[in-house]
Amino acid sequence: MVVVAPAADDDHGGAAVVVVREFHEGRDRAAVERLEGACEVGPSGGKLCLFTDLLGDALCRVRHSPPYLMLVAETASSEEIVGVVRGCVKTVSCGRDNLFSKVAYLLGLRVAPSHRRRGIGRRLVSRMEEWFKQSGAEYAYVATDVSNSPSIRLFTGRCGYSKFRTPSVLVHPVFRHDLSPSSRRRVTTFNLPPRDAELLYRARFASGGVEFFPNDIDAVLNNPLSLGTFLAVPSSFVSAAGGELELDIEAFMASPPESWAMASVWNSKDAFRLEVRGAPRLLRAAARATRIVDAALSPWRVRVPSVPNLFEPFGMHFVYGLAGDGDDAPAMARALCRHAHNVARRGGARVVVTEVAAGDPLRAGVPHWPRLGAEDLWCIKRLADGYGDGELGDWTKAPPGNSIFVDPREF
Repeated sequence: MVVVAPAADDDHGGAAVVVVREFHEGRDRAAVERLEGACEVGPSGGKLCLFTDLLGDALCRVRHSPPYLMLVAETASSEEIVGVVRGCVKTVSCGRDNLFSKVAYLLGLRVAPSHRRRGIGRRLVSRMEEWFKQSGAEYAYVATDVSNSPSIRLFTGRCGYSKFRTPSVLVHPVFRHDLSPSSRRRVTTFNLPPRDAELLYRARFASGGVEFFPNDIDAVLNNPLSLGTFLAVPSSFVSAAGGELELDIEAFMASPPESWAMASVWNSKDAFRLEVRGAPRLLRAAARATRIVDAALSPWRVRVPSVPNLFEPFGMHFVYGLAGDGDDAPAMARALCRHAHNVARRGGARVVVTEVAAGDPLRAGVPHWPRLGAEDLWCIKRLADGYGDGELGDWTKAPPGNSIFVDPREF
């Protein structure tokens, strides 16, 4: 697929003749890496900016989500790659009992700083949407930071998307010491096999009003980057079962405890790295000093309020599929986050990240540093024409639920 056309001259930058074509891994990899290295993630214009290192794999954020497509925009005259976008198509739950829809996710849109405000981003989005429609997607959605005004203007003002959901990205640094428990109540954690995790997720999410739960959850759970699914229950529940440390998932589903929580962990560290640039020297020095003191005092359980050193490339683990029931579910969720921190520390990740819906009751149990997090804005667009609203209706007009599933393959 090749499109040769002038980008719209609507932003004072002048028309630019570009070629929009499929990404060629051998030919384009180095150029896309350079482009990614020059483009910040999230809102631009601040002193501190977040940049991504794709570790030599430009497809890392969609490779595990077939079918997928990656497009590049290059200048017709010099064949310089000045833009890139990725997209994938999947079937997800719509927030109503056992109702699924085929949706497309658009991500990783980047335009070189020297070629912005020339309509290149809109042309990449438009061409990707053509592929979405050819693939049968009924909706397309995109995630951006709520303060990223240029991105929001592009999608809602020029591409026909509407504001849809506002989940929160919660980030917590991985320290040498463990997170302290939120209460004295004892919690037992089980490591679920992928098949058991799939059964529990489908029972809890597919029919439980959770949006964007992927129908191919088995592919997610069996992916090598998925480090396991963990279930937290009160220790009294295990004692009542005779102290059995092997969980019968069907018996659990038939008669669960009053409170429980589950979550899975994804190894994003081996897919890409992040780096905060633009930090003043004083902040960098504080990060180094507090980390040294924290490491020296950790054997005595002294916990220094350390400044995380995120000013060199660092990796993260992503907690996904957070779910649970009961009054003590947030405490169970906190126990799972402690477990995820232990996994991340052993794996060399520097932060643990999760993303939850604005009204998710388990959010109260997720430890995080507010200054490290972000508020996301998900925008959605209806692609399919000429079909009845059916049982679902128009999803773009549906009110938000309490829970949302953030697919780790595309985070």
